[in-house]
Order: sequence, then structure tokens, then C-alpha cells
Amino acid sequence: MNEHNATRGRGDRPITASPFHRVGSSPRKVATAGVVMQEALFYEVEEHQRVRCTLCPHFCTITPGHRGACGVRINRDGKLYTLVADRVISEEVDPIEKKPLFHFLPGSHAYSIATVGCNLRCLFCQNWEISQAPKGKPAETPDFLCLPMAEPPAEWGAGRPTTPKDIVAEALSHRCASIAYTYTEPTIFFELAFETAQAARAAGLRNLFVTNGFIALDALRRIAPYLDAANIDLKGFSDRFYKRVCGAPLQPILDAIRLYKDLGIWIELTTLLIQGRNDDEGELRDLARFIKSDLGEEVPWHLSRFFPAYKMRDAPITPIETLRRAQRIGHEAGLRHVYLGNVFEEEEEDTHCPGCKALLIRRSGLTLIENRVKDAACPACRRPVAGVWK
Repeated sequence: MNEHNATRGRGDRPITASPFHRVGSSPRKVATAGVVMQEALFYEVEEHQRVRCTLCPHFCTITPGHRGACGVRINRDGKLYTLVADRVISEEVDPIEKKPLFHFLPGSHAYSIATVGCNLRCLFCQNWEISQAPKGKPAETPDFLCLPMAEPPAEWGAGRPTTPKDIVAEALSHRCASIAYTYTEPTIFFELAFETAQAARAAGLRNLFVTNGFIALDALRRIAPYLDAANIDLKGFSDRFYKRVCGAPLQPILDAIRLYKDLGIWIELTTLLIQGRNDDEGELRDLARFIKSDLGEEVPWHLSRFFPAYKMRDAPITPIETLRRAQRIGHEAGLRHVYLGNVFEEEEEDTHCPGCKALLIRRSGLTLIENRVKDAACPACRRPVAGVWK
């Protein structure tokens, strides 16, 4: 749902509650139908063995034998369990530029992992085969329903069994500088991401979220001490668009983006532009002003070209001029770094000094060609360049 294929979308592919609130560090585990399930973080116990998941802003109330909207958190006898704490569906070694993160350790590599599941259901998802797999038949309405599931289906055995220790060892063996939690939505595999991020930090690795931003603020605060950077999809600036096309309201995402920034996590934003859906000029101006006023002019904004996918296969490919118009809007709003993605236009992925306009970083096809940033500043005029450079 978040990172998409670099040639197709945006970056990567491959009630009244009891006081009980599960946030402990010694998770219970149970085995059902051969699948080991770990007790989930962030839920509250309600009456009649119902639970309320508090991991994301859906705040699903889940009855026994049902799953939340993400498809991977299940109520078993009045306790909430995660089905994705011990295996990954995708693992890749990626250039950091593919996330995309252009102002974070340029030229380095990120060991990238994902599980199945997602708490959104974007109709244009590039990774729908894995993000929507646990949900069965795709939703036909904007509203999520909690999903019945008497027992975990056979596909829960898919993917490679793993542990946080294994993931960190793989990242180190491939000489990666970071671990990226990506491809689907890291929020829904929070337990695996949280434990892995702790182990990664202890091993000297950085941690990255590539995320839709639909996370409860308490959960974000919990993992923030171990997060170094995030690329957040800001898919548009219309609540109508978000609810109809993505299955969630916009406001919780804006709140989370602000909190990412306030917590000191390096952030970059990505907007996948879809003709006639989220490319209205007024909406784009409002989005650009939000970045400038609430986050800061130095926050990079990546504008990505849409290619038909999933349930929007009949939508047209985004014209390059639409991206250029959005880029002009970003610059007019005062944003210093606005990049075009998924077009591989010459120089549109390059970084220039906001002051003297000197070329600082040259890229081609998400590959670093040259990095002239010295001591986090422009070598020509010595103006500081926002980012994490070492």
C-alpha cells in the first residue's frame, strides 16, 4: 500500500472499557491450527469478550472470532492477537532513494521487510496482492467491516518465519545502514516492527517507516524513540477522497504527520497524483501550505506519477504536466525541495541548494550518482541543508 514499484507507482514493490490495556513487554503466545499467534499490543477489553483495538484510528471493536479492519489482528476468547508477529512476506535490500528518502543517508541501503495486511484499502494500491490478502474479497463500500474468521486460513503459513534477531542479522550481513518497515503498512505489524527496531538500534542500525500515517498517536509515541525517519503518504488533501478511495478519514493522518515532526523523526512526504481524483489545484495549494506552515519549508515533498493498478485499472496515467504543475505549486508555497517521482525526468530527482541553487545531489532512476553535501551544508555557500547525512 505505501511503497510501490518504481516503474508503476511510487517507490517500492516486491465503549466503556476496562482498565486493561495491553502494552507489556512479555507477550503471550498461543498456537491455533498450526499458527503461532502473539498477544497484540494496544487494545482494551470490553464486555462480552469484545476487544477494542487502539493501534490505529479505526479503533475497531472486535467480537470473538473476528479480525480488525487490517485483517491481521484477531479476537480469540476476549484477547487480541496479532497474526503477523513472527513471519515476513517480503524482504529486499533497497537503495534508500527507493523509499523514497532523499535527505536521509543518501547512497545507503535499507533492509526492507513487510508482512501481509493493511489498515487502508486504497483502490489504487500497487501492492494489493499482499496488503489486501488477509481480507478476502475486496471491500466494495467505503466502510470497513470487522472480518469473521473462525480459524486462521492456510495463507497465514505463507512467508518466511523470522525473529527480530534474524532480521537484524540479515541487515548487517548485507551491509545495510537501516531497516525499513514498508511495502504494506508497518502500523499493522507493530509488534514485529517494535521489537525489531529495538534490536536494530542496539546493533547500530537506523529504523525507517514507509507508511500511510494512519496510526494512533499513543502507538506512534511508543515506537518513536527507535524511529529515525519516515516517508509518509499524504495521498491527497480531501477528506472525501480519503474516505472514498482509501477507506479512512484524513484528519488522523494529518495529526500523525505533525506528531512525527514534533517527535524529531526525519520525515519526507509522498503524494501519488491521480488525474481527476486528487490533483485539483486548490487542493494541492492547501496541501503545500500545510507542509510549509505545519511542518516546515525544508520537508521534502515527492510527487509521483500514477499508473493504473488494482481497482483503478481504467484510470488514466497521470500526465507529466500535472506533476510539473504540482511542483510549481509547491515552489510557489515556499517549499524548498519538491521532487518528481516515477518519471525519471532529467534533474527532477536532483537536490539543489535552497540558497545559491548549486547542485548538491545528483540522482538517476533512484540511484545516487553524486553527493556534494559536506558537513550537512552546501559546499559553495555553506548554507545548511536539512536532512540526516551521516
